Amino acid sequence: MSEPTRRIDYWQDPNAPKPTSRKTSASIFVRDGEGRLLLLRRVDNDLWTIPTGGVKKGETVGQAGVRECREETGLDVEVVGLVGVFSTPHHVIAYLHGDRVDEVRQPINICLRARLVGGEIRPQPSEAAEVRWVAPADIGEYEIHPALMERIVHGLTSADPYIA
Repeated sequence: MSEPTRRIDYWQDPNAPKPTSRKTSASIFVRDGEGRLLLLRRVDNDLWTIPTGGVKKGETVGQAGVRECREETGLDVEVVGLVGVFSTPHHVIAYLHGDRVDEVRQPINICLRARLVGGEIRPQPSEAAEVRWVAPADIGEYEIHPALMERIVHGLTSADPYIA
C-alpha cells in the first residue's frame, strides 16, 4: 500500500525548497448567523484552515470554491464577494509522497466571501479530519498557518478586497 501524500507549508523560510510550480486555488470565507467562521482541520498537515482547493480545468474560481466547501465540509454556499487575492512568495507548499517531494508550489489564492445556503456538516475523511464553526475571538486557539491566518484576519477586519 502506498503512503499518503503529505503537505508541508513554509512561511518566510529562507531554507524552504524552491517552487517548481504555481497553481491557483480558491478558498471560502463563510460565517454563520452567529458570526462564527467555518474552519476545518486538514488531514495532510493537521492544521486548521478555511475550505480551500485547486481550481480545476473547466470551472470558474467561484465554482471551485463552492465545490471545495461542499467536498470538505458537506455545506453548500453561495459566493457573495471577495476577501482578496493572496499571492505572496513567502508561502511555499511542498507535497511529499513518502520521502519523495512530488511538487513545491507557490500558491495564488483567491479567497471568496460566501453565505451558507444548505447542507450539513459532514467532513469527508480524505479532506477534513474535523469541521466546526468558530467564534472570531477563539480563532487564536487553533493551529493555523500564517498564510491562512492572513486571509482570515483580513476577512474578519475589512470589507475591502486585499490584493497582493
